[in-house]
Amino acid sequence: MCANYRPSSREVLAALPLPPPDFSYSEAYPGSVVPIVTNFAPREWVPACFGLIPAWAKDAKIARSTYNARSETVAEKPSFRSAWRRGQLCIIPADAIYEPCYETGKAVRWRIERGGGKPMGIAGLWERSLKDDGLPSWSMTMLTINADNDPVFRRFHKPEDEKRSVVILPDDAWGDWLRCKSVEQASRMLVPSELEVFNLTPAPR
Repeated sequence: MCANYRPSSREVLAALPLPPPDFSYSEAYPGSVVPIVTNFAPREWVPACFGLIPAWAKDAKIARSTYNARSETVAEKPSFRSAWRRGQLCIIPADAIYEPCYETGKAVRWRIERGGGKPMGIAGLWERSLKDDGLPSWSMTMLTINADNDPVFRRFHKPEDEKRSVVILPDDAWGDWLRCKSVEQASRMLVPSELEVFNLTPAPR
């Protein structure tokens, strides 16, 4: 699971074939505004709430519990099933993910980042609603998978908890993810990361 990450900077995103985001953002927690690219607007970074806000939600505070969606149950959970069935797919760019490691016997915040400084493209779902002023409002959730056998992500979270990982898309699969035409096609892409190198370092607050 991921509740804290650092979105890719404008400088990093400027190297991709999209104009860099034109809004401000920083280290992200549930409720933060972050850049995503969606299959609805695939040529621009849009500002989205970290935590999906379904159309029926009466309060944006729901984002505190909808920032991750389990791939095994995403089609069933009321908060996510509409976005999943409609194929509302997005990519969430991250320079680093922060997770708790208990290998010392207590929780220590660690930083997980890709070797070489390239962004990680995390698979997600988006939702969009209209504010009172008529402007679009976006929100998103990160899709997660079991990580019991993942050499990186199985090191994190409490020893007794199931190990979970976000889905980090291969560089050449970003477009494929946004072009998925069915939930079956999208489901086949929810697999462990193929990235060859991660840098893991303690990053206590």
